[in-house]
Amino acid sequence: MVSEDVLRTHLQELRRGTVVVASLVALRRPDYGYALLQRLTDHGFPVDANTLYPLLRRLEDQGLLTSEWNTEESRPRKFYRTSDEGESMLSRLLADLAAVQTSLTGLIQGVDR
Repeated sequence: MVSEDVLRTHLQELRRGTVVVASLVALRRPDYGYALLQRLTDHGFPVDANTLYPLLRRLEDQGLLTSEWNTEESRPRKFYRTSDEGESMLSRLLADLAAVQTSLTGLIQGVDR
């Protein structure tokens, strides 16, 4: 029987890359960090704030997200949005994800290539 710790580690590794894809998809509609954290969790991508905020900064530095501050509310919030470059990258990542799923399905079903 597989231990819960081993399973948790492998699930974390499996989801690590999908959080980037999920964030780029979710941020097609502008949102701020905490709301994104909630939305990702609600859709089955639980992520820690200490992981998400550095990820958002990295994606912004890479030009995959844009951001702007909203100071109209009592508390300023930084809103993020997927950039045009981010959309292009997302398209490629989704295509690769689909190819991985097809490959896994073939392995599961015993299909020869």
